[in-house]
Amino acid sequence: MEEMKRTINCGSLTAKDVGKTVILNGWVHRNRNHGGVHFINIRDRYGITQVVLSEEASNELVDIATSLKLEYCIAVEGTVELRPDSMINKDMATGEIEVVASQIQILNSSKVLPFNIDDEKCQAREELRLKYRYLDMRASGMQRRIKLRHDVAFATREYLNNLDFLEIETPTFIKSTPEGARDFLVPSRLHHGKFFALPQSPQLYKQLLMVSGFDKYFQIARCYRDEDARGDRQLEFTQIDMEMSFVSREDVYNVIEAMICHILKKTKNIELERPFRRIDYYDAMDLYGSDKPELRFDMQIINIDEIAKTSSFSVFKDTIASGGTVRMIVAKGVAEEFSRKRISELEETAKVYGAKGLAWMKVTNEGLEGGVAKFFDDQKSEILKAATASPGDLLLFVADNWKTVCAALGAVRNKLGHDLHLIDESQFNFAWVENFPLFEYNQEEEKWEPAHHMFSMPQEQFLKTMEENPGEVIGDLYDLVCNGYELGSGSIRIHDPAIQQRVFNIVGFDPDEAARRFGFLLDAFSYGAPPHGGFAAGLDRLVMILANENSIKEVIAFPKNNVGASPMDESPSRVDQSQLDELALAITSYEEDEV
Repeated sequence: MEEMKRTINCGSLTAKDVGKTVILNGWVHRNRNHGGVHFINIRDRYGITQVVLSEEASNELVDIATSLKLEYCIAVEGTVELRPDSMINKDMATGEIEVVASQIQILNSSKVLPFNIDDEKCQAREELRLKYRYLDMRASGMQRRIKLRHDVAFATREYLNNLDFLEIETPTFIKSTPEGARDFLVPSRLHHGKFFALPQSPQLYKQLLMVSGFDKYFQIARCYRDEDARGDRQLEFTQIDMEMSFVSREDVYNVIEAMICHILKKTKNIELERPFRRIDYYDAMDLYGSDKPELRFDMQIINIDEIAKTSSFSVFKDTIASGGTVRMIVAKGVAEEFSRKRISELEETAKVYGAKGLAWMKVTNEGLEGGVAKFFDDQKSEILKAATASPGDLLLFVADNWKTVCAALGAVRNKLGHDLHLIDESQFNFAWVENFPLFEYNQEEEKWEPAHHMFSMPQEQFLKTMEENPGEVIGDLYDLVCNGYELGSGSIRIHDPAIQQRVFNIVGFDPDEAARRFGFLLDAFSYGAPPHGGFAAGLDRLVMILANENSIKEVIAFPKNNVGASPMDESPSRVDQSQLDELALAITSYEEDEV
C-alpha cells in the first residue's frame, strides 16, 4: 500500500477547517478505547490532533486502531469535524476539532518505550534520557526549546546581517595555544608526532580577520574545551562570536545591547530597557559576592570591618588584624522560621566556597539574640544601623580574606534568593560588569596569569607602569551577565605588537616563547593592524536562560553527560589498532570499561 503523505501538520487544524478531508502523519501519543468510541491522539512537532473512530468504522479500521501502541508512527486520513461542546479542549490549539478517521496506516511500529514521552519534560533519570535522546527530544518541552534555540540563532543572524556584519567561518583544526583550559588534541596522520587542536574559541582568527580588513565579523561558532562539565558548561559548546574594527567599548556595548533586545523581542516578545546597568567588577564582588551577580532581588553584602574590630569576638578581630574583612547579609523577616539546622545548611554552602564558618544573630524586639550576639553588646546599635534591620531579621556573617568572603556570602545570598522565593522568574535582568583586573596572581605557581586572556588591552592610564604592579592594572574588559550567569565576555584588543609582547612578558612568555606560540599573530600585527574589539556570548547559555532552565543540556540536541561522555553513541570509545598505527600512536594503558 502506498504511504499516505500528510497534507497538514498536527498543530494547525481549527474550526475553519471543518468539512475538509486531511491526511496527518505522526506518532501515537495516546490511544483510548472507551467501549466502542475510539480516540487516538496523533503528535508531530507542531502539535497534537485528536482522531476518532465513528460507530460506522469498519472492523478492519477498528482492528488497526486497537493494535496501535504508543509511539507507533502512523498516517491517518479523515474528515475534520467540530467536537461536541462538552469535549472542547481550550488548552489545545486543535481543541475545537477532531478528525474522523477513514483510513489508518502503520508506517512503523515501536518497541516498548524505555520511558514515557510526556508533554513537557521526561521524568526519567538523566542518563536514561541521554541514552535515548532521540526519544527524549520527541517531548513537546524539548522540541520547544530546540525551536527556541533555532529562533535565537536566526534572530542573531538577522540583526547582525542588517548591520553589515559578515559571517565568516574560522578553522576547526588549529595550532595549540594556551587559552586557559585544556585543548582537545587531534593527531595528524600526515605529520607524525604533531597535533592539531580544536579551538577553545576563534579568538586569534577573528583578530586576524580584523587585520584582513573585514571590519565586522561574526560567527555562530563551535568551541571545544577539555574541562569538567557542569550545569552551564559542556565539552563542546556554541558561542555568538563577534569582532569589530575602529570601535570603543561604548560601540561594542551599543551593538550587543541592541542585538540582545532584538533577540528577546523576536523570540519572547519582551521589550528590554536600554542602556543596560553597568557595575564595576569590584562593586559587583563587594555588593553581591560574584562577578556574575543575580540582580533580580536586593540583598546586598554589607562591610562591618569598623564595627567588628571593636567587638569582643576574637575571630572577627583577628581576621581584621591580619588584613581580612568581615561582612554580612540580612535575610529579612525569616529569623523565626530559620532553625539552627537551616542555618547550618547555609553554613555548609559557605564552606563550599572556602569559608571556615558562618556566624549569625537574630534581630528581636529586645535587640540581638543567638549566635555571636553576646560579643556585640556594645555595638548593638551600630550593627542594627548598618543592617537597617528590623525585628525578625536574620544576620549572617563571614570573616576571611576578601575573595573568600565575597564568594561565600555570594553563594549564601543566592541560596537564600531561591529558598525564600525572592526571585521573579519572569525577569531577564541584563547588566555589564566592567573594569576587571587584567592579571591575577597564581600563588601556587608564583606567577602572574591573565584574568581573562592575553589579548585584552590594558586601560590607557596603566600602560606606562603596568610592569611595576601588574595586580593594579585594569583591562578594557567587560562581561554581560543575566540572572546570575555570565552570558558573554569581551574586550578591546591589543593591536600593537610591542604592547602585546609586554603582556606576554608579564605572564612569563619571553620573546622567543611568544614567537613560538603566537608568532603568526605578532607578525600580522606588524602589518598595520587596526584598533579592534569584540565580544562572545554563549548561545547555549542564552537559550537556557530564555527557556528558564538551569542546565544547558536542556537546550542542546545531543549533549554529553556529567563525565563528558555520550550514553547514546557510547563516545568516547576505543579505536582499532590499525587506526592507531596510521597515526603512529601507542596507548600505554586503558581505563577499565564500566560494566
